[in-house]
Amino acid sequence: MATTTKIIAIGNSAGIILPKETLARLNVQKGDTVYVNETPAGIQVSPYDEEFGAKMEVADRIVRRYRDAFKKLAE
Repeated sequence: MATTTKIIAIGNSAGIILPKETLARLNVQKGDTVYVNETPAGIQVSPYDEEFGAKMEVADRIVRRYRDAFKKLAE
């Protein structure tokens, strides 16, 4: 399902308004937290999962700590 929306000013930031149909498909509502993830295909928005979030924080720390080793392995 593709839809369009406008970028609006929110204080010093910017935001988008998601249609209620999109919120329903994501199973989220006003005030909920979502993930915004950059993928090769574009930006992905998905519901926040606390357990997954904790795992991603650990993964981010590991990637930062061993960045040089990962670069060498990628060669």
